[in-house]
Amino acid sequence: MFHHFFFLLEIVAPVFAVMVVGYAMRKFRVLSAEADQSMTRVVVVLLAPCLALDSIIGNESLTKPVNWLLPPLLGFLSIVLGIVCARLGARLAGFPPGVARRTFIFTTSIQNYGYIALPLCLALFSRETMGVLFAFCLGVEIAFWTIALWQLTGRSAKQPWWRAINPMMVAIPVAFILNALGAKAWLPGSLTTTVHMLGICAVPVALLVSGALIADHFKADALRAGGRTILVSSVIRIGVLPLLILAVAWALPVGQELKAVLILEAAMPAAIFPIVLTKAHNGDVPVALQVVIGTSLIGLVSIPLWLNFGMHWVLGGAIAILP
Repeated sequence: MFHHFFFLLEIVAPVFAVMVVGYAMRKFRVLSAEADQSMTRVVVVLLAPCLALDSIIGNESLTKPVNWLLPPLLGFLSIVLGIVCARLGARLAGFPPGVARRTFIFTTSIQNYGYIALPLCLALFSRETMGVLFAFCLGVEIAFWTIALWQLTGRSAKQPWWRAINPMMVAIPVAFILNALGAKAWLPGSLTTTVHMLGICAVPVALLVSGALIADHFKADALRAGGRTILVSSVIRIGVLPLLILAVAWALPVGQELKAVLILEAAMPAAIFPIVLTKAHNGDVPVALQVVIGTSLIGLVSIPLWLNFGMHWVLGGAIAILP
């Protein structure tokens, strides 16, 4: 049991190490804020969509109709569940209504569904599982830009619905269609190789940018003053929600790929990008920092623990479906 934990810790640690490198690059002014913004656009507009295309096209598990709808639906519902639990936790902990409470619920409810989950999926599971993960992320993206953002602002966002659409939300359905049309067999090899080369750059670049983003907003005073926020968010994000999601994964009569995705998502700490939206929408940035950085630091230990437990409980054995 313990050797499985340390094996998983060895896989988790480099993910955080790359983020630390990004943090250091910002502090030493190697990675400037201007470059950071450009790199983020490159990841969002080009690299991440290429990784989605590379993972989905030719993916046999995504030829099953159940994987066209169920993973996105579960991704959407994972955010709904997060909001419900965070609301209840905020009320029980006595957080007064207002901006700080809305920020707490917003940041606690959203797991790091992409930038940490993707490299772990690449290391632990098959290519088929990666495709299902992207389908799951589609549902999370929809929930993120609708109900989660409304939770932060306290009202419906004043923008047309179509402005919530981003390149990933387009790339994933397009990849599904191409996969259904058997595109792997007739797309030129030079094109698929190019997409693959761009796709494998997505995760390391995104992790570097995430570390730089933390460096931009990190304030030790905010963390020291947020003991209660860190404790309550950790109990919800790293305690209650993983157990509930794993219970769903265990109970649902679905394939191993989707169960593996649910195990990964259950183990994730709070996402980092909500810090940016919190600042953009006049939320409580110190509260967002407390939730995100607090759960991420604990995540270095909690992620391998939950992965190990989930693989035994849900899959019936640790590292059950390595490629």
